[in-house]
Amino acid sequence: MPINAHPEYINAEAEYYQASAPEDRLLALEKMMRFLPKHKGAETLRKNIRTRYKKLKQELEKTKKKRSGKKGIRKEDLQAVIVGLTNSGKSSLLKTLTNAQPKIASYGFTTTNPEIGTLNYQGCNIQIIDLPPLASENFDKGIVNNADTILVVVEKIHEIKPLLERIKQNKNAKKIIAFNKIDLYNKETKRKILETLRSKRHNFVLISCRTTKGIEDLKEKIFKSFNILRIYTKKQGKKQDNVPVIIKPNSTLKDVAEKILHGYSKTVKYAKISGPSSKFANQKVGLSHIIKDKDVVEFITE
Repeated sequence: MPINAHPEYINAEAEYYQASAPEDRLLALEKMMRFLPKHKGAETLRKNIRTRYKKLKQELEKTKKKRSGKKGIRKEDLQAVIVGLTNSGKSSLLKTLTNAQPKIASYGFTTTNPEIGTLNYQGCNIQIIDLPPLASENFDKGIVNNADTILVVVEKIHEIKPLLERIKQNKNAKKIIAFNKIDLYNKETKRKILETLRSKRHNFVLISCRTTKGIEDLKEKIFKSFNILRIYTKKQGKKQDNVPVIIKPNSTLKDVAEKILHGYSKTVKYAKISGPSSKFANQKVGLSHIIKDKDVVEFITE
């Protein structure tokens, strides 16, 4: 710490050493540069910080160029993103929830690129993305900011607050705390963890990827985090499709037809509908009919 340093400089220096992400360190360095001591005795310090700033900025620019060259991830109708610290069990959770086979190791920062899997639950395919650890230079904030649901994987209570702080920009996403490795704790410690999470009103599940404890509860929470309707379609004389059309609440049959194929609604004369929104099975309705979850629809075309 330099002699006669401004209090703002001291605070910025503390932020720099506490920051885990390169972007946060760069912001701290910028603040330090604004409040650098002006006296001659701090000349070497000024030079050192400017050099650090220039080097870190160049590294971040290189990283951005590498990312821009990567193939983008196509967002599906239902998407949940896994975030957490290194070695928290993110990759193990992806493997437990989905069909993915990510690399799992005891050393840190195993995940260097987003890993994608699919969770099939109650007929719906949910895209699950495991991101590199938050401290990694490959952590993609853009994916987090556009996610519908964020699974925050932790091992300790004190990890929750800083992790939620890092993803606070996405205010619309549902956040689920997946408290992992619960099998390592005794009964009394589990009780205290449970009480603490409840007292802080977190949306959480205690899980163990090793024993699969809590995994089914987590799947249900993930599914219920999406505000959607499942509409099943069928062709005349055939059974309904197994995979539903995912649509937003308060939608009409016209919205369903357009979701199936753009312009399809123009060819539909009417529809037959069975399920929660119908008065009776195979009710004849128009495209303005408002649908409900688990309706079964048969479109009659020209």
